[in-house]
Order: sequence, then C-alpha cells, then structure tokens
Amino acid sequence: MPNSNQAYQLLANQLIECGLDVESVKAKLKQQHIETPSWGYGNSGTRFRVFPWLGAARTTKEKLADAAMVHNLTGIAPSVALHIPWDKVDDWDDLKSYADSLGIKIGAINPNVFQDEIYKFGSICHGDLAVRKRAVAHILECIDIMKITGSRDLSLWFADGTNYAGQDNIRSRKHRMQDSLAEVYKALPPNTRMLIEYKFFEPAFYHTDLADWGIAYATALKLGPQAQVLVDTGHHAQGTNIEHIVAFLLDEGRLGGFHFNNRKYADDDLIVGSVNPFELFLIFNELVAAEAANENVPTTCAKNVAYMIDQSHNIEPKIEAMVQSVINCQVALAKALLVNRQKLAKRQAAGDVLGAHRELTTAYETDVRPLLAQVREEMGLHPDPIAALKASRYEEKIAAERGAASEAGGGYPGA
Repeated sequence: MPNSNQAYQLLANQLIECGLDVESVKAKLKQQHIETPSWGYGNSGTRFRVFPWLGAARTTKEKLADAAMVHNLTGIAPSVALHIPWDKVDDWDDLKSYADSLGIKIGAINPNVFQDEIYKFGSICHGDLAVRKRAVAHILECIDIMKITGSRDLSLWFADGTNYAGQDNIRSRKHRMQDSLAEVYKALPPNTRMLIEYKFFEPAFYHTDLADWGIAYATALKLGPQAQVLVDTGHHAQGTNIEHIVAFLLDEGRLGGFHFNNRKYADDDLIVGSVNPFELFLIFNELVAAEAANENVPTTCAKNVAYMIDQSHNIEPKIEAMVQSVINCQVALAKALLVNRQKLAKRQAAGDVLGAHRELTTAYETDVRPLLAQVREEMGLHPDPIAALKASRYEEKIAAERGAASEAGGGYPGA
C-alpha cells in the first residue's frame, strides 16, 4: 500500500491527466468555510430524551471554546452560529472579544420564537397582534445583537402552522407573516441578510406557514434583495430532489445558505452525509457548477452562500460529531471540484446520457482522502482531524472540568 504522500501524488497525477488544475482545487478547499452551531455543543436530543454527555458545553463561552477547537482541527470552521435566547449574554462586546481571542467569529444569529408558551398558536402568524409584536420585538433584538457582533446573517425559522383543518384562516396567516417580516426587513443593516428557512411539517401537522422553498422564495421576493432562502437538508418530504431546488435558487440569485444535516425518515438532524452522501455530493456539484459558470448566472450568489451545520447530536460525542460533519462537507466539496466540467458539458450537449452520468460518478467514487490530507498539511494541520482530536485528549479534559450538565443547557431540543 502506498503511504499518504505516494497516495496523494498518484491522485494528483490522475487529476492532471484528466485536465484538472490540482493547485486550483487545493486552493478552493483551503477557502472552504463551514459554520458550526452553538447548540451542537450543548446537551441536545429529541422530544423523547436528552442524554447528557460528559463535557457538554454549559455556557455560551464554553460553546465558543468547543467551536474554536473544531476550527483548530479542521481549519475551515472559523465562525459559530448563535441561538437567542439560548446563547444570550449580558455583555455582547465581551463575547465578541472572547471569540476573537479564540480565532473565530460570531456567525448567523437565530431568533427563537417557538418555545415560549405565548407562541402555542404561532408567532409572526398568530391571530393576536400583541403576540406578533412580541415576536417581532425579539427578532429586532437579534438584529441589534448582529450589529454588535458583526454578524451578517439573520437566520429565521418559524414553527408557525396549524394542526387541524379550519383551526385558522391560512390566507390571513400569510398576510400576518408578510407584514411582520416586512417590519423586520426594514430594520436590517446594509450588507446583512435575512435567511428564510422552511419546513414542510412539524411541529404543526396540518399546515406549516413556511412549508417549502417556493413559499420562502415568494416571501423573499416580496421583501427585497436582502431576503434569501435557507435550505435545511432535513426539511423536505421523502424523495425531494434537493439539488434541483439548489440549482433553481442559485440561478435566481436567492440561495442564501444551508443548514446541513441528514435524515432517514423526517427531520432527524443526523450528521451531514451520514445517510445519503451521494445527495450531499450532488448538492455541492450544483454549487461548484454555478460558481464556475460563464453564462449569465449570478455567480455572486454562489460565492456568498452561507454553509452552516444544524444538527442535534443525541447519542454521539459532541466534538467528534462536529468534526466529522465538517470532514464530510470537505469530502463532498473535494469530489465536486473533481468533476471535469468541460467533458461533462460535451457529453450533455451530445445527449450522451450515461456518459454524462459517469462524469459525475467518476468524481464521486474518487478517494479524496489523500488530497484532503495534503491540503491540511499545507495549512499546518494534522492530516487526520479525528486522530488529532483523540491525541489532544480535549474531550477528556472538558469532561473532567465540566462534568455532566443536569439539563439541556441551551442545546437544540430536536424541534
């Protein structure tokens, strides 16, 4: 068996023979940016049970410290998303300074308008104006946090919907949502974005007010150019072609970001790429294709997509799970960068159905681990982030320091 350097050289030679620029591929891998979520570091689980993990983060600063460790191991996770009020602190300037000292940044700000008792029948779609005002006020508070922390993304997900036919007037709820979001949109600072997330069911079971990408897209169009769609890979019906949605939104210039996870049945929030890695590859294939396109495609949209992880680590170790998530995104991007775009285009133009398909599967079946190991070494990192994590004994250290939190501690509840 060849050693790691020999394996990389063999792969590099193969890529060169295929007409690919190896140095360009490596440069793009080094520029990759995956944002990790604060709630992935605290105790989290499902509605049935949250299993405490020794060392799970209990405070926002502990979450940032864990996120910094993931970035130190992978080199491509320099920001962390916050959820408010789970991550609320008294001094945001101090938190920003702490993040800076760790070598990371505050990423997307996620308001929470789904857990309080007052939101039982909805938040921005609620029939009571007082409830809608409270929800909007909280989102505006999150915009103020964005201004202090330097975050550019306001990430919005709503549990609003109904459980029974006739429970509420669906069109009226639509108007309430539009009016509420319009008020929020006006408060957005320049160079920031409102990312509108959708989910086709759960926790509402009859209808969800923002049920799919089309509703989110139509809502964004009404609001303005700073409103874009956020695709959560677990928020679709079985069999949905997510890469088709990605391609459409990219072409429209309205794809704002992702919440990466994986699912088998519903919104399972499993590690991205753990169930369907081919789907993840195809998503990255569309992103790479759009960024590389020469035709009249809004390439700036592809370059500005926010890649965020949104997972509920219930039984797996928090830090290792997050590192594995980042690695899986690296693997998917690496394989997408190996697609020979010129050959693919020629086969597509010639109507060579299987030949075109093989251009994709050839890249997908390529073992990119030697390439990624080389990239990490060139970045001054250990070639194997999981091995580096184990060698660091970081998980043992935080387990001894923190112990087991008795409750979720602001972690994602699995909604």
